Amino acid sequence: MTLLDVSIVNVAIPSIERAIDADPSDLQWILSGYALTFGLMLVPAGRFGDARGRRTVFVVGLALFTATSAAAGLARSPAWLIGARLLQGAAAGLINPQVTGLIQQLYPGAARGRPFGMLGSTIGVSTAVGPLLGGALIELGGAPEGWRWVFFVNIPVGIAAVVFGWRLFPTASGKPVRRQSLDPVGVLLLGLGVTLLLLPLVQGRQWRGALVWLLVPAGLLALLGFVGWELRYRRRREPLFDLALFRLRSYTLGALIGLLYFAGFVAVFFLYPLYLQIGLRYQALEAGLAVTPFALGSAVTATLGGRIVNRFGRSLVALGLATVALGLAGMAVALHLTPGRGASVAIAAPLLLAGLGSGLVITPNQTLTLSEVPVDQAGSAAGMLQTGQRIGAAAGIAGVGAIFFGALAAHGDWSLAFREALLATIGFVLVALVAAVVDSRTARLGAPAAAARGG
Repeated sequence: MTLLDVSIVNVAIPSIERAIDADPSDLQWILSGYALTFGLMLVPAGRFGDARGRRTVFVVGLALFTATSAAAGLARSPAWLIGARLLQGAAAGLINPQVTGLIQQLYPGAARGRPFGMLGSTIGVSTAVGPLLGGALIELGGAPEGWRWVFFVNIPVGIAAVVFGWRLFPTASGKPVRRQSLDPVGVLLLGLGVTLLLLPLVQGRQWRGALVWLLVPAGLLALLGFVGWELRYRRRREPLFDLALFRLRSYTLGALIGLLYFAGFVAVFFLYPLYLQIGLRYQALEAGLAVTPFALGSAVTATLGGRIVNRFGRSLVALGLATVALGLAGMAVALHLTPGRGASVAIAAPLLLAGLGSGLVITPNQTLTLSEVPVDQAGSAAGMLQTGQRIGAAAGIAGVGAIFFGALAAHGDWSLAFREALLATIGFVLVALVAAVVDSRTARLGAPAAAARGG
């Protein structure tokens, strides 16, 4: 539900605009406000789950997410919907770190590959199938009010998940939950830094002028303050996030790969429905169906990737990134050859290829990134990993979106604009590929040395 709501709302935007008389700034906040509060909550929520018990935080987050979904569906004004989306994003941020933390807690070592594979399938499918489900719900509910079912659909699922989560998840690994300090100063500094970084990225097209970009260096200063505080705080108590985790090559490079990949991956699924619905006049359901090949490909290989990641390591991630880049390049070529309403059919095969590659990226990369993280830090480590992905997604939407809308303004050609956006996305994927190749080669070179030392 939490990741579905990143993409499902995209196809509902035209209906929302008409139904509650939302202006462009309102629509931007409806989309990006969710991502903003989602990103803000991840690390504190992960830390809270580590310190107080993951089941409780998971269930509370689900209950809040379900309630705020109902509030969003009942919205009668833009301000009401924006407020509900901000709270919904915060609830999503509570939930997600607990999922990866529970996998780390319940499965030892190499056994984590399979559940992470199932999680990867969920991530890939939910993100990619959002436009399809959103389009279907709008068609079933009717144009004026169908958008409300994009939010109402979460209610029965959320209620069931609350019941099963409370009954089936353990409170801890057979041990009493430790009462630890929650590092409120660290929470404040990290939240301030992430907010200042994300605001100009998610609002760059609405807030005109160069001064808004001064928030980026201000955010970096706040994050430097966070680093300094955490280094000092860890001498006395357990910090919000243990910066020593960045000494682990697997964690550092994995976080970098995730940031870069999400910068491209999310941007494509932000722009593709706009291109189809506004540029090519597709109906919401047609636009959703056009994304299905990616969802199918991702679902197949994410499960497979989780099972074989321990055998191939980061080389598997590199293969997936190369496949994604090839699929995106194929989409650009297909759009050049078939720029009109037949575009969705022309790019179905390369979109499937990109989906097959994506399944080999998200799951294996997450498994390898968290492989050396201690279980009692699993939530905060996963939260920081996902925070990087949210920052990457916001940066990608801002950067790739600027290229897309700049080309559209200059040429008035939707197909040309989307092709240029695809090329920018390929750039992010290729940089992530370089990082994966470096990690893979370093690991291979380090293995003989480690064996020699053992001898």
